[in-house]
Amino acid sequence: MKILKDFKEFAMKGNVIDLAVGIIIGAAFGKIISSLVNDVIMPPIGLLVGGTDFKEIVVNLKEAVKDQATGKILKEAVTLKIGNFLQTVVDFLLVAIAIFMMVKAITNLKGKKEDTPPVAPPPTKDQELLSEIRDLLKKGQNE
Repeated sequence: MKILKDFKEFAMKGNVIDLAVGIIIGAAFGKIISSLVNDVIMPPIGLLVGGTDFKEIVVNLKEAVKDQATGKILKEAVTLKIGNFLQTVVDFLLVAIAIFMMVKAITNLKGKKEDTPPVAPPPTKDQELLSEIRDLLKKGQNE
């Protein structure tokens, strides 16, 4: 079964495993940031703008249709959930800032690599010949 062997080699490469770990940690990190935004950041902001819960900010495009006799909803209302969108934008910004700070910290921990001067290429045959001629001319002038 060559396919199974090839798949095993692919799956066991370091990059694939690192990617899987990164995705799992990223998902958990996303939940933490969502909780931070929903439970810690947005309530005070809502309080500052008049005690509004951002989840309640909606724009009704079409009202719900109810049955007159029973009061049951026949068709749900069509709404734009602006508050949820704002919370998602804040989530994204916080995740982006946190990832930027982590990458910056890791880069600083690695340290700056000292630039090594480039190695000069060996002289060509023409350059060697010109150097020999120069040396012979200098030697002739000194005599």
